[in-house]
Amino acid sequence: MSGCSLTRGVPDNQYLVRGIKVDSVDKEFSDAALLHVDRLQQPNSWFNLQLYYLFNRKGKKDLGEPPALLDSSLVEYSRLQIERFLRNKGYVKATVASDIETKQKKAYLKFTAKQGPLFRIRNIQDSVGDPKVQALYRVNRRRFSHVQPGGRFDLDSLAYDRDEFYQVMKRNGYYDFYRQYVNYNYDTTFNNSVVDVKMIIDNPPGKKEHPIYKINNTLITISTSTGRTTGLADTLKVDSQFTFVDYSRRFKPNALTRYIFQRKGDIYNIDQQTLTTSRLSELNVFRNVPNPVYKKLPDSTNRRLDSRIDIIPLKRMSDRIEAEYLHSGPAFFDFFSGTGFGFNIGNTFTNRNLFKQAEILQFKLNYSVLYGGENSGIIGGIQNQDFKIGVNLVYPRIIAPFNVPVLGKYGVPHTTFSSNFQLFYQNGLVKRRSFINSITYDWIETTRKQHSFTPISIEFSNGTIDPSAKDSLLKQDRYSYVYLIGRTVFTTSTQYTFQLNANKLNTLANFIYFRGSADIGGNTLSALSNLFNTPRDTAGQRTMFGYTFAQYAKADVDLRFYKSFGTNEQQFVFRINPGIGIPFGNSDQLIFEKNFYAGGANDMRAWLPRTLGPGKFNRAIYTTNTLRNRLKYLDQFGEIKIIGNAEYRYKIANDFYGSKVKGAFFMDFGNIWRLKESVENPGGEFKLNNLFQSTAIGIGTGLRFDLTFFVFRLDAAFKFKDPQFTGRDQYVLLRHFDELFKAGSFKDAYYNSNNEPYRFMQINFGIGLPF
Repeated sequence: MSGCSLTRGVPDNQYLVRGIKVDSVDKEFSDAALLHVDRLQQPNSWFNLQLYYLFNRKGKKDLGEPPALLDSSLVEYSRLQIERFLRNKGYVKATVASDIETKQKKAYLKFTAKQGPLFRIRNIQDSVGDPKVQALYRVNRRRFSHVQPGGRFDLDSLAYDRDEFYQVMKRNGYYDFYRQYVNYNYDTTFNNSVVDVKMIIDNPPGKKEHPIYKINNTLITISTSTGRTTGLADTLKVDSQFTFVDYSRRFKPNALTRYIFQRKGDIYNIDQQTLTTSRLSELNVFRNVPNPVYKKLPDSTNRRLDSRIDIIPLKRMSDRIEAEYLHSGPAFFDFFSGTGFGFNIGNTFTNRNLFKQAEILQFKLNYSVLYGGENSGIIGGIQNQDFKIGVNLVYPRIIAPFNVPVLGKYGVPHTTFSSNFQLFYQNGLVKRRSFINSITYDWIETTRKQHSFTPISIEFSNGTIDPSAKDSLLKQDRYSYVYLIGRTVFTTSTQYTFQLNANKLNTLANFIYFRGSADIGGNTLSALSNLFNTPRDTAGQRTMFGYTFAQYAKADVDLRFYKSFGTNEQQFVFRINPGIGIPFGNSDQLIFEKNFYAGGANDMRAWLPRTLGPGKFNRAIYTTNTLRNRLKYLDQFGEIKIIGNAEYRYKIANDFYGSKVKGAFFMDFGNIWRLKESVENPGGEFKLNNLFQSTAIGIGTGLRFDLTFFVFRLDAAFKFKDPQFTGRDQYVLLRHFDELFKAGSFKDAYYNSNNEPYRFMQINFGIGLPF
């Protein structure tokens, strides 16, 4: 106990600040008043202080937070800051007193306010020397002003109005306008707690008006990737406005000029300046895009601005490796024990500006493997493997057979030509190959709304079943599995995705995020096959070019609610992710790649990928262990998905070996289901009256290490409710908590009936947040 004492590192005759209270302050400002207490007098979090005591002996390391020791001078400074804050908020006569209570080397601070009357604004006037500026102010004031008659006299609102009008001036050609031209006079001498406010906008010294400037010529200079502007350069006079000088000799002028929104003859507009900088940065081919530099031309009548944009490109080629590791406990570090685990590793090679149009060529490789089985070892225990290879060519504009306006106001649009090959291998069961080619358009309608449209996607899939597995499946009348994984099929589809508030992800704002997608396939092929009366296969389905084609409709929704609160980066996230796929017309089943699967690091974290469901299906029904093992990671698929997550996130430490550490508690719930009753998956069909009984629940906790460039995640998830059982036996964690990390009667019985161990815990390593 003494070793964990918070005061063990506090020197004699000093006190650790452990509590702060602000009394007699209006409820609206009580929390904000606390923030005006000096940072060094804010109480430490228990965890951060323990980190400091543990790692900072003799000052060798900088981890955690040093103890917040009582400092009377900082207490007085905090008192004055709170007093000033209250006066700025309209309590002009406010006073604040401070009190310090000490006990057992701990100090408790109390600040008591006497707010006095709240002053309100009686009259608002303006005094503007330039008639054009006065008209501009009066037209725009209603739109931005926080200062209104009858409202609170708030100095922060006055400062806000000054900044807003500064932006108005900068949007309307007033390049030389400064905030210092805007001042306020206010009279608080009235006995009835009212204030008269006058806004004063001065003219430049010695001038009768503020000058308005227009854009003239623009010089674009691109250095080498090392920042040098020496040697040979591609120099080109593009038109009457743009001069293009490229020392890297890698770019064509129109790759940049289409996203420069300052046009010759336009009045100066700071928003167009910011927009230009933002869009050039979003091209993702430049390392540094500073704001344009302006130079006033010497003539005094035209008031023109020449601008210069100096850009440093990124290196032409780069490579990135990402990896995830999954493990079913309890043998956390025993990778070779045969317990269920797997990993995913990916590599992305990027070539920027391949054709001098700021396009990006990406070559991606991804390999996933899942091991399982008691004492199977890392070599013989491979259950499934998934290998993907893909090439994407991304152009920063919309490429279409007709003219499309530049959709760059809210973000750079993209056209992506994509080609991907996937090889999926299930041990002792199937090899599946799929080849997908597509064209996708992405654009941003507003800062909140994003669209993605794939007008054409062509997919070819082929499966080869292990002969003995096929024979075993047919003997048990499981023809649908043979049909699902063993057929050759192709389809053409159209896909659309809409996102709302994607720009706010990974922030601490309060918002709702929405993503909805639709995928419809096979209709064009169906129309053509009917038109030309193409032959049918043995199952009665139409074919094209000798192959069966798939016809289906699929929809998926991701809805999230983000709520932040407190001062410790606390955030609560609730997510619901339903989806449905419906085969129709030429298909009575979804193709393998279009089904839903559950489990893994980003949805049901207490289950390995593809191992949950469908519904209440229990694999103990299989009559042979061989068939059970072959279908171990395949039979958990469905046409319906409902996944939900609730996660509470909080900050643990600001600096832990260079990273910010955050924690999380979470609950995952949901499952996948078959659309119809199936002999292969008894209990796997979707029924509203059995929805809760067939829903899985997992709980857990995790750590997130924020390294600024990416987030490294470690989650430990536990099965709480497992729908493969019935009644109270579904609550496995409550009923069998004593077997969480050891063997027992429940695990023995499960192994005897299922020929596989039951794992309560799942460890997930990953890059990025789960959602």
